[in-house]
Amino acid sequence: MDETSNQPDGDQSRRKYVFVGGSPRSGTSLLGRNIARLEDCTGLKNTGVFEDEGQFLQDVYPTASAYGGSSRCGFDLRIHRTESSDLLAPEKVARLRATWHSYWDNSKTIFVEKTPENFLMTRFLQAAFPNSYFVVLRRHPVPVSIAGQKWVVNVTSLNRMFQHWLLCYKIFEQDKKYLKHVYQLRYEDYVDNPDKYHQEIAAFIGTRLTEPPREDTFRTVLQQWNALGLRVPERAMEIPSAVYNKKYFDRWSYFLTRSPFRAYYRYMARKYEPEFAKYGYSLIKGFAVNEESVHQAARISTNTAAVYCRMADACAMLVRAAIRSRGYIKRRLRAQLPESAKLKVKHMLRKMAITKRPDLISS
Repeated sequence: MDETSNQPDGDQSRRKYVFVGGSPRSGTSLLGRNIARLEDCTGLKNTGVFEDEGQFLQDVYPTASAYGGSSRCGFDLRIHRTESSDLLAPEKVARLRATWHSYWDNSKTIFVEKTPENFLMTRFLQAAFPNSYFVVLRRHPVPVSIAGQKWVVNVTSLNRMFQHWLLCYKIFEQDKKYLKHVYQLRYEDYVDNPDKYHQEIAAFIGTRLTEPPREDTFRTVLQQWNALGLRVPERAMEIPSAVYNKKYFDRWSYFLTRSPFRAYYRYMARKYEPEFAKYGYSLIKGFAVNEESVHQAARISTNTAAVYCRMADACAMLVRAAIRSRGYIKRRLRAQLPESAKLKVKHMLRKMAITKRPDLISS
């Protein structure tokens, strides 16, 4: 955990804005919902957009998809927004605030918004919402990068995923000195002791935890790859899990030890190890691979390594192109369907999803 505050205590009666961000697939959705459950806090919910992310509700700035998607948007400098952005025109700021406030509970005084890419536009958000607080989550690059490849429409090679992770957090680190209120934590630490971090975040934004409810209701969060959505409690805290990290760590171990392309993966591990070590992470230690074999991989020629990376990038680009072409055709066909047919298809898909997951019928 790293908390900084570069401003004296101000008027606590003013509204506060809490922006949660971090690399996609780092646990920001769960953390954002939990912060919104703190006393006198309100988050965006029942919005009808994926993960209730504020980026999808507004029309002031382009979403991450406009810059290549969540796995590649950081390479486009336009997503790095600061206090000098043209988007901070008074009428645009007013429209942005009004849009989000139409979904927040305005009887509260602490307003929470979560969009992963918030950590690339902290200075812009601080200018638009002067009394703002930033909570930035960091997670091991292996699960973030491998899990990110699930979004096939924006699939990216692991080489580029690792580069993207490093670039995005470098941008945030450079911007951090301009921020008045910043709190950082690692997903791995959060999993180990969520209560500790809930208490620290509550103190950071000037509130406290609520009593665990004796009874609770549930709502469904819309998810892009889950037809049924995610069923979450209204008031009780959600508990983060280390299970997801383990399955991605196991896959990375396989890549390093048994994959036919292990020379490529070992080369990447050795190449990026010093950079990730600055953040307390390793691509080598703990992955059932002999460190000497990884160091030997670094001795392959620069040309050979470049070929490996270019081949991986080319394969990812071909997959993206194929998926997007198929998506374009689907959208054109869908546009021609009458509304009654669309409803029938939607009902059929939901029925198929329930058949595959009978445990979710109660959701």
